[in-house]
Amino acid sequence: MTTLSGLPDATLPPGFGYRHDQLMVEDVSLGHLASEHGTPLFVYSRAAMLGALAAYQRGLAGRQHLICYAMKANSSLAILQTLVRAGCGLDIVSGGELERALAAGVDPAKVIFSGVGKTRAEMRQALTVGIGCFNVESRAELDVLDEVARGMGRRAPVSVRVNPNVDAQTHPYISTGLKGNKFGIAHEDVIATYRHAATCEGLRVVGIDCHIGSQITQTGPYLDAMDRILDLVEGIEAAGVPIGHIDFGGGLGIDYQGDAPPEADALWKHLLQRLDARGFGDRKIYIEPGRSLVGNAGVCLTEVLYLKPGEHKNFLIVDAAMNDLPRPAMYQAFHRIVPLSPRTGLATTTWDVVGPVCESGDWIGRDRALAVQAGDLLAVMSAGAYCMSMASNYNTRGRAAEVLVDGETATLIRARETAADQFRSERPLPAA
Repeated sequence: MTTLSGLPDATLPPGFGYRHDQLMVEDVSLGHLASEHGTPLFVYSRAAMLGALAAYQRGLAGRQHLICYAMKANSSLAILQTLVRAGCGLDIVSGGELERALAAGVDPAKVIFSGVGKTRAEMRQALTVGIGCFNVESRAELDVLDEVARGMGRRAPVSVRVNPNVDAQTHPYISTGLKGNKFGIAHEDVIATYRHAATCEGLRVVGIDCHIGSQITQTGPYLDAMDRILDLVEGIEAAGVPIGHIDFGGGLGIDYQGDAPPEADALWKHLLQRLDARGFGDRKIYIEPGRSLVGNAGVCLTEVLYLKPGEHKNFLIVDAAMNDLPRPAMYQAFHRIVPLSPRTGLATTTWDVVGPVCESGDWIGRDRALAVQAGDLLAVMSAGAYCMSMASNYNTRGRAAEVLVDGETATLIRARETAADQFRSERPLPAA
């Protein structure tokens, strides 16, 4: 493949690159997909997803393990099916996600239920289908789950999510392992919580869980959290409560803007060395990757609507918005933005790329050097995670269509949402 204005293809995620001055996903032209399906449009590379998963599978080869994809990152059914058919279980955080997981064909025994606010109805739903484990996040939740399970004549498989007070060195909104975060049970309360769980007739202790954050780009926080978890396992088992599996969560980052997270297989080489050195190499390992499996596998295609030069700022207005790509507005996140077909002989200008939603926070990228005209198509890169799954209908904007590419084959996996789709469940007032 060729390069773009001196930008080598190596800076684009695997599965994406330029061929004859056209941006491609695998062997399909993104421009062709935009013409066929319209914009905004999410497009995913199956090969990129499976390649990311393969790194985890290599890293854990020869070990007892279960990789449960954290489906909150992207819960589109075809994405779930792709990963489930490749051997993944699923990590869920709601009853709705459980319904999606079952629709995707997952074995319920390979489902982990995380989240701080499980309702009694969700607990009953999960117990009925026989999920593999509840990751319990508070003593109160533990007691409610015990009550619900006893009422059904069942025993709920549980692990306690530990808050190890480890700084993942990531954005505060996606940090989950510090004392100031709402997640998990404080490190110093964990052993007592396990002692209590072991006395509950409706519970069956099966493991221990930890998750410290998202978009982590360093190995150190994982090693720190692992040491704290293994210390706890020693203490819990000394108290007479056996631990079957150790769940180290997910959170591994991807390259959005020159970030350099470790590859999944390299990360697990370090973690397994620590696990072996401490005598826990024979334990079953659970992990819950999300962003690192799908983030770089997706792009959002958008059309340039208007160029609006200004005295202080130049605005490039596109048809994708904060309801399609919420990460910049929520986290001030960076996504690389590139043209589908680079222009030659046109001056490069610095633009703020913004959407049509009536909010000043509706921006996709700030201070981007682009040579574009109205009608051009752009790709917002690394949009496979926490974009479509967080999309909304603000301003009565329909959610975008989605396409999954496998080699030369492009499959529409979600139709574009219409206004009628949005208000189908609403009930207007009777005629006056």
